[in-house]
Amino acid sequence: MARDVSDTTPITSRNMLVEWLEAGSKTGGAPLLIGTEHEKIPFYAADDSPVPYEGAGGRGGVRALLEGLRDTLGWAPILDRDALIGLYQSDGGGAISLEPGGQFELSGAPLADVHATHDELDAHFAALAPVARALGVRFLDLGASPKWSRAETPTMPKQRYAIMQAYMPKVGALGLDMMFRTATVQVNIDFVDEADMVQKTRVGLALQPLITAMFANSPFLDGKPTGRLSQRSYIWLDTDPNRTGMLPFAFEKGFGFERYVDYALDVPMYFVKRGDVYHDVAGASFRDLLEGRLQQLPGERATMSDWANHLSTIFPEVRLKTYLEMRGADAGPRAHFTALPALCAGLFYDAAALDQARELTKGWSAAARQALRADVPGLALDARIEGRSLRDVGRDVLALAKGGLRQRARLDAKGRDESVFLAPLEAIIEDGRTLAQQRLDAYYGGWGQSIDAAFTDCVLPQ
Repeated sequence: MARDVSDTTPITSRNMLVEWLEAGSKTGGAPLLIGTEHEKIPFYAADDSPVPYEGAGGRGGVRALLEGLRDTLGWAPILDRDALIGLYQSDGGGAISLEPGGQFELSGAPLADVHATHDELDAHFAALAPVARALGVRFLDLGASPKWSRAETPTMPKQRYAIMQAYMPKVGALGLDMMFRTATVQVNIDFVDEADMVQKTRVGLALQPLITAMFANSPFLDGKPTGRLSQRSYIWLDTDPNRTGMLPFAFEKGFGFERYVDYALDVPMYFVKRGDVYHDVAGASFRDLLEGRLQQLPGERATMSDWANHLSTIFPEVRLKTYLEMRGADAGPRAHFTALPALCAGLFYDAAALDQARELTKGWSAAARQALRADVPGLALDARIEGRSLRDVGRDVLALAKGGLRQRARLDAKGRDESVFLAPLEAIIEDGRTLAQQRLDAYYGGWGQSIDAAFTDCVLPQ
C-alpha cells in the first residue's frame, strides 16, 4: 500500500468496520476494474550490488530514483517525516512505493481492462528507464533476491518497517526474508456485493497455489539454489501464522464481511499512526484500541484510518479490503505483469467462468487445500490435489479464463481481446516447466553454477 489512509472518523461500533468493507461493493452496474501491483529489485549494473536509499560509492540510490520520477511525472511526494518514500498521482490513479529492502513498486490505477494495464506498464517503464540508466541501476525480474544476504540488503527509512522488523522474529523464522528479499506481482479485483465477494474469495483462495505454481520464479537465495521453485512462497509459510495463510474459515457457512471483520480484529496490530508518528504497538489487540484501553496509548481510541491501516498489515493469500487482492504470484518478466490480471479478469469478471471455477474447486477439502499450499513452493505444477496435478488443473483454469476474456470482448486497436496476455501461462502449462525450472537449467548449464549471470539474464528491459 503506497499511502496510509487518512480518515479521523471515530469508530463507535463494530458495524462501522463491516460497513467499511461493504462500501467497496460495485452495485448498480458500476464497472468492475483491475488494479495491478508489481515489485522489482534494483541493483547497480556495474557490480551487481544492492541499491541503498541514499546510494553508495558516489552513486545515487533509491531516493534519487524517486526524485527523478517525481521530476519526470510530476507526481506528488509521499513522505515519512522528511524522507521521500513514494509518489502518487493526485487524480487518484497510480502510485509508486518502496518495500522494506528497496523493492520498487508500482501500485497501478484501477483500470477497465488488461490492455489499459499494458499501456500503464509501458508508461511506467518509459519514465523509469532514463532515470535508472542515469544512476546505473537495473531491476531483477525474480521473485526473490538471488545473491545478497539479509545483512547486505538495504533498509528503507519507513517507520512502519522499523516496527515490523523488530516484531517479525518474534512470530516466525522467515519474516525478515519476506520483508527484505522477496518481490511479487498481485492483482486487485472488485466485487458486486457480499455474495460475489464470498464466491471470489473462495475461488481465489483455492486457486492461489496454482497461481504460485504458474508464476514460480524464485529458486535462488544467498547465491545458490534453495531446492524450491518459489522460495518467496515458502518464506510466507514461516512469516507470521496470525496474519497469513489460506483462511479456511472463508469456506465455512456464514462467511461474509462480518466474519472477516472478526478475523481481522483478532490479528495483532503493528502500529497506530498519529500525525507523522507511528507508535509501536506490535502484538497489541485492535479490540483494546476500540475500547480506549491500549496499554501503549492509554485513552486513545480507534479511527477509520486505524482500521484501514490495520487491514493493510494482514497478509493472507487473498486479502479483503474494499476490493480483493490476489497475492500468490512471484514477480517476473514484463509479460507476467499482464498475464496475472488477464487470468484474474477472465476468471472473476465472467459469471460463467467464475461459476465453473467454483465448481472445479468446491470439492477440495480444507486439508487438501492446505497440503497443496505446503507442497507448491517445492513442486509447483507437479503438486497434486484430489488426484490431479496442478498442471492438469491449470489447463482447465486457463481454458475458463480464456473463455471469460473472449466473452468480455475488450479489444485493442488491433482487434485482439485480452486473452492474448495469457500466452506466457499457456506456454508454461504446455511445456510443464516453470520459469524457475528454466532458470535452474541455465544455472546448471550456461551460467556455470554462478548466480552472477542472473544479473544479466534475469533483468527487466529498460
